[in-house]
Amino acid sequence: PARDLVLALTTDEEGGSANGIDWLLKNHRDWIDAEFCVNADSGGGHIKNGKRLFMAVQAAEKVFVSFKLESANPGGHSSLPIKDNAIYHLAGALTRLAQFDFPVHLFDVTRANFERMAPLYGGQLGADMKTLVQNSNDLAVVARLSATPLFNALLRTTCVATLVSGGHAENALPQMATAVVNCRMLPVDRAEEVEQTLQTVVDDPKVRVTVMTPAKASVYPPMNPQVLSAVTAATLKSWPGIPVVPQMETGATDGLYLRGAGIPTFGVSGIFFDEDDVRAHGRDERILVKSFNEAIDFMDDVVTTLAKAQ
Repeated sequence: PARDLVLALTTDEEGGSANGIDWLLKNHRDWIDAEFCVNADSGGGHIKNGKRLFMAVQAAEKVFVSFKLESANPGGHSSLPIKDNAIYHLAGALTRLAQFDFPVHLFDVTRANFERMAPLYGGQLGADMKTLVQNSNDLAVVARLSATPLFNALLRTTCVATLVSGGHAENALPQMATAVVNCRMLPVDRAEEVEQTLQTVVDDPKVRVTVMTPAKASVYPPMNPQVLSAVTAATLKSWPGIPVVPQMETGATDGLYLRGAGIPTFGVSGIFFDEDDVRAHGRDERILVKSFNEAIDFMDDVVTTLAKAQ
């Protein structure tokens, strides 16, 4: 090769930072100091109705931040109920959260993403994407797109309850009720503003909102033309006619740490997934066997091309 290739095999971000890429950057940065990084844990192809639509390259990603909603109460005997109930206060706050949507906020990556996807989907969906790029305040268009979880996540910052607990005995009034609300922020939004918005939505002085996992900034770099060219060539070789589209990852990847350390990182994966069969983080998570095998050849082509680049 015309340049050094560094392969880093680490526990992914879901396993924590104890011995993952964060640890590697803090303790052995010199081992992986690079001009840029290709992260195979992001990006990948999209399938809709059994048809390959496009190959996505991760150009940005959302920011992970969790909040605790907590309601406390003196409690008492369940035979003497009162309206001032910690579980009721928490349930009310979560109900208001369920009915709330953060505003639509397109930025350069998501705007380009919807613009490129519009003609690929076609029909009403494609027309809505085209309109969205021109006018993100069209409420009818936003509502239709938001009905699809993937597009909703691309449109805005999201916050959702993921864990809940309350009470200590079936015959006692609850003294404590808590919920974890996990937010995935757009990289152009600020954690302080999201926290303030949650406070406003909760709208109950008896429900305290506190940060559990502080947000780690995710500054996204300009798209590297060498990476884009290599991915495009490999895509056309394996799947002729399939376009390459920049996309924001709605989840978190190791790129968060790498970009924070000054190493531009781009998500590239040859694995195609069916948009109608998304099982990420589920007990039955799976990928297509054929797609896995094809992705090996795809990544070999991408790395070979980048290795030759000067």
